[in-house]
Amino acid sequence: MASAKPLVVVTCTAPVNIAVIKYWGKRDQELILPINSSLSVTLHQDQLKTTTTAAISKDFTEDRIWLNGQEEDVGQPRLQACLREIRRLARKRRSDGHEDPLPPSLSYKVHVASVNSFPTAAGLASSAAGYAGLAYALARVYGVESDLSEVARRGSGSACRSLYGGFVEWQMGERADGKDSVARQVAPESHWPELRVLVLVVSAERKLTGSTAGMQTSVETSALLRFRAEALVPARMAEMTRCIRERDFQAFGQLTMQDSNQFHATCLDTFPPISYLSDTSQRVMRLVHRFNAHHGRTKAAYTFDAGPNAVIFTLDDAVAEFVAAVRHSFPPEANGDQPVLPSSARFLKGLPVEPVPLSDALKAALDMDPTPGGIKYIIATQVGPGPQVLDDPGAHLLGPDGLPQPVA
Repeated sequence: MASAKPLVVVTCTAPVNIAVIKYWGKRDQELILPINSSLSVTLHQDQLKTTTTAAISKDFTEDRIWLNGQEEDVGQPRLQACLREIRRLARKRRSDGHEDPLPPSLSYKVHVASVNSFPTAAGLASSAAGYAGLAYALARVYGVESDLSEVARRGSGSACRSLYGGFVEWQMGERADGKDSVARQVAPESHWPELRVLVLVVSAERKLTGSTAGMQTSVETSALLRFRAEALVPARMAEMTRCIRERDFQAFGQLTMQDSNQFHATCLDTFPPISYLSDTSQRVMRLVHRFNAHHGRTKAAYTFDAGPNAVIFTLDDAVAEFVAAVRHSFPPEANGDQPVLPSSARFLKGLPVEPVPLSDALKAALDMDPTPGGIKYIIATQVGPGPQVLDDPGAHLLGPDGLPQPVA
């Protein structure tokens, strides 16, 4: 029986997701309800993941949380909303007749530790992976089996999309209480095995304008944002779903780029304007368009979230050539007087990509002065599954005392 154990502990991993139809703007800030639906691709956890351990014990005197080794304020409203919601679901499940008396564990305090395998707050959807992992781990600890969209969403809107693998839509819903604002899988991760994802890390710095503040200013001041949400997104959601179901890369890539550009246009339409894209981001866009023009069709597509890092979608037969084009346009900077080898593992992380030579014709088509060091590194990945529970006790981030384990 769980309540007899001194410590109930669960560790899980959760993925990053990248929106191809963007979420920007809330109609309810308290419940985190969006002004439009969105659609995303879940990235593989072999390359990018958040690992989260949640533990409950009758001996804990307060809720506590550690992120990347640092203890954080557990009183943050969003964190509290997640905790309240999961405890409410746990109580509801018990009172629905699944168990007679309420187990004492429902009143136990929780300790949470979470670690990212990638830079936090650098525009790599770290909050989405973090809150999806939190919701998933808390649900396991408290014995909740219902839909977790609401729990994750209360932490970070896009986190509800990280509860599933593959291709995921977050339906905006219509109800004022948000009960129909939920994430649903459009297609599983096995659906489009040829699809590849490259994360081009331009900067691992924190962004100047956080997403939360940025999107509310947009809602208040951008007429373009409102028009996008009401007049354009519904048809785009339907078309993107079709592209994914039919594995139509041409149309998928084009719509992904158009939607990214429109999202950033609404940022510029915000007053005062917000700009998340750097000069390097703009150069990456130009590179993609010239690469595609050279091939006479869409072979690579970019999307940018609220930050300068580019996420590139391509099919497996075009990855090597595109990576070579990036390397040509943004040669890795030599570290001191150490020349960087062409196969430099520091520059290309994740899935292996065979180096290929660039044709002179493509070099001429790119027609770009190299920007050394413009791209810090590339993470090569693919579409992946939703959150996973780790059964290995050695994976726990919290020790038997409920405090963070020293990292081995």
